[in-house]
Amino acid sequence: MPWLICLWIAVMVLSYLLRPPPQTPSTPEPGRVETTTVDQASPVPVLFGTRVLKQVNCVWYGDVGTTPIVKCSSGGGKK
Repeated sequence: MPWLICLWIAVMVLSYLLRPPPQTPSTPEPGRVETTTVDQASPVPVLFGTRVLKQVNCVWYGDVGTTPIVKCSSGGGKK
């Protein structure tokens, strides 16, 4: 039975070494937001209750904008 544990450890090390490198996400650029697409031929579903939608037809996304994150030097939140 100890050979099974050694085999398991060898397979884990081998799978770690042979895995593909992780994909680094591209940095977001101001004014470039990726959203779902709108297709005029797709129906707009009417849902009752809780459902999971596989393909969403986004009709309106909202006011999309970017704002820079600025660190506050005053140590906010303290009384």
